[in-house]
Formats: sequence, structure tokens, C-alpha cells
Amino acid sequence: QVQLVESGGGLVQAGGSLRLSCAASGRTASTNVMAWFRQAPGKEREFVAAISGSTYYADSVKARFTISRDNAKNTVYLQMNSLKPEDTAIYYCAARSVVIYTDSTRYAYWGQGTQVTVSS
Repeated sequence: QVQLVESGGGLVQAGGSLRLSCAASGRTASTNVMAWFRQAPGKEREFVAAISGSTYYADSVKARFTISRDNAKNTVYLQMNSLKPEDTAIYYCAARSVVIYTDSTRYAYWGQGTQVTVSS
């Protein structure tokens, strides 16, 4: 089993920045791929970014968000800059063994989510 715990969400004004963290524990051998998804009220969960040996981003966040990881700490980060009101959502950390997918159903492990609210 893998446990994922997110932190770092909050309220920020448009144009501001936040950094989310996701700490993994348990069978971390199953977390070669770490990803961030988000879900806004009334909308489906959508892919944001993922990292394994490479990184992959949704078009909507490219050049604004950066995903990184610290393998020694089993932690993945999402640096979010130039935030927009449309970035408001619950952000979820997810993990799987191999291959980056943008489809949330491909991920077996999920965190509880952290709220990000961007005011205009």
C-alpha cells in the first residue's frame, strides 16, 4: 500500500504563487510516476502535471506550473506561479508504478486533496 499526504494549499490572489507538496510512504517502489490532478466544483477531475524520469504538463498550466520531486524524501512538489481564478480547485496527488497517463483512472493511489483558491 501507498499513502499520499498533500499540503500547501490555501487562498491566494490572482497572479500569486503557491507550492504544493505530496509526501509518499509505504510501498514507494510503486510511486515511480507521481502526478497532480485537480477538480473544480461541478467539473471532472483533470490532469495537471506528472513526473517520472521526465515531466509532462497540461496545456493550461505549461509555463506557469513546475513539478519536481525529492526522491530522498519521497516527496513531489507542484510550484504554481501566475495563478488564475480558474486554477481554483481541490488538488490531488496520485501515484502509479510506471508510465505517465493523463487519465485519472490509471492511478491506483491518491491523497486526500488540498484546496487551492485563487481570488480575482
